[in-house]
Amino acid sequence: MRHNTTLSLSGNEIVSHAAIDAGCRFFAGYPISPSSEIAGAMSGLLPKVGGAFIQMEDEIASMAATIGGSLTGAKSMTATSGPGFSLKQENLGYACLAEIPCVIVNVMRSGPSTGMPTLPSQGDLMQTRWGTHGDHSIIVLAPAYHNEIYTETVRAFNLAEKYRTPVVLLTDEVLAHMSGPVNFPDPATLEIVDRPRPTGDKETYKAFDDSVDVPPMADFFSGYRYHVTGLTHDAYGFPTETPAVAQKLLDRLERKIQNNLDDILKWDEYEVDDAEVLIVSFGSAARSAKQAVIQAREEFGVKAGLFRPLTVWPFPAEPLRKAAQGKRKILVAEMNMGQMALEVERVLHRDVTLIPKYNGEMITSDEILTAVTEEPLKV
Repeated sequence: MRHNTTLSLSGNEIVSHAAIDAGCRFFAGYPISPSSEIAGAMSGLLPKVGGAFIQMEDEIASMAATIGGSLTGAKSMTATSGPGFSLKQENLGYACLAEIPCVIVNVMRSGPSTGMPTLPSQGDLMQTRWGTHGDHSIIVLAPAYHNEIYTETVRAFNLAEKYRTPVVLLTDEVLAHMSGPVNFPDPATLEIVDRPRPTGDKETYKAFDDSVDVPPMADFFSGYRYHVTGLTHDAYGFPTETPAVAQKLLDRLERKIQNNLDDILKWDEYEVDDAEVLIVSFGSAARSAKQAVIQAREEFGVKAGLFRPLTVWPFPAEPLRKAAQGKRKILVAEMNMGQMALEVERVLHRDVTLIPKYNGEMITSDEILTAVTEEPLKV
């Protein structure tokens, strides 16, 4: 038994154990570095709890099977990395429109294309938001520490179930393969959310009832009949091109996310209150950024602070605006060419200083510290 214990595990191992504790009982995937250990762990863990694991022929089929598992009522997950995440996009959009809860783990690696499969990157940030076509909301969580990998995995399942939506858990090669301590709670103490299920008349059931933001979702084979399609649909799930019905559906899908930001958004602030220089960073890069804040204060007397989104989409705009008030300089440290920096600049309506790294190496605290005390690349 590992509950109520502290163990040192890799990030990929932690994701797998957390998923089981969150109630995941179906996994469909296809091996790809640096996420393959998640599939390997789930293949061993799921049968022990009455769940099912299946290796599909590719990432497109993996996402389709994950959707199918969720429709039967099973909490479902898949895991991949850059090229596989690209292949999942069409079915990810299907899950958004059909309101099918599921968790997609994207362990980022260097790209584009095949890139450097065993080296880290944060180049998929914008793809997690806009990878699939059309207007849609999405929830994306980005932990930075091993305990957070556990808690954010559980939260990913809870949010997926609560809002009937796919949720992306965004890690990277560093977090995936680095071992670190994690405190495993007793699962009985966890807050676990299950999707709302119908209790009313089976004949009048509307799977996409527009009178509520998140309509109850019946399990397939439970006696409630409804149509599931990737086409714009009415309250019963049947395709429609009626403009008023289409707008009502899309407005509701947006509203159920945007009206619940207080529940969905999560961020961390470190030494922000008295800071003159604010660093914005996420995921593994934020670990280096936090160390840079410590060094800036201790070694240079520079009052630096760190704002770290754990929910990267929807982006925590208002919390960042509050944190940035009165700061003379805003810096963004990320392992890409500036994807979050552009979002920060959009939110704050001011120039920000970018600290990029995208050569397959981990960004260091010294590199960030140099930018804090000097004047690096402007966005």
